[in-house]
Amino acid sequence: MHICCANCAIYPLKSLSEIQEDGWTITGLWFNPNIHPYIEYKHRLDAVKRLEALWNSEEKATLIPLGKVGLKIEYIDHYGLKEYLRNVVGNEAKRCEYCYRVRLEETARRAKDINADAFTTTLLGSPYQKFDMLVEIGRALQDKYLVEFYVDDLRKGFYEGKKIAKRLGLYQQQYCGCVYSEMERK
Repeated sequence: MHICCANCAIYPLKSLSEIQEDGWTITGLWFNPNIHPYIEYKHRLDAVKRLEALWNSEEKATLIPLGKVGLKIEYIDHYGLKEYLRNVVGNEAKRCEYCYRVRLEETARRAKDINADAFTTTLLGSPYQKFDMLVEIGRALQDKYLVEFYVDDLRKGFYEGKKIAKRLGLYQQQYCGCVYSEMERK
């Protein structure tokens, strides 16, 4: 599961946990070269690391009441400002498509490498993302990598996830992640 941030991860993780068997592990991937500036990137990365620690702690049952599904996250800690800008400057109207594709492609590739049953993204849980575009890109990558793209409209639980994140004291971002979304917010 590609993880964009701790807030957006909570409900999709909760939802997947409910359909998995106890003892299974969800493998997450932190890869977000689109998040800028660096301090924002660092806040989100630290929040995901904290969520992983909480998820796997003995206190999990009281903090995040779920089954015994484990969470293991692989971190590609790469602040990709230069690459991101090289790929979107002058083509800003397609920045979301680039952003989704680069992150989902890495997720699909790694899912194939570990023989995962499927791959997905927490972006499917945000009402601020382009759901249909994510599905289209995910399905194309499914065909390319021969790993199922798991689709579930998780937007219904977005605010529940935010409430849990707040209760856990996790960082609450104010924009999607790129410098353009920060500008549009302000």
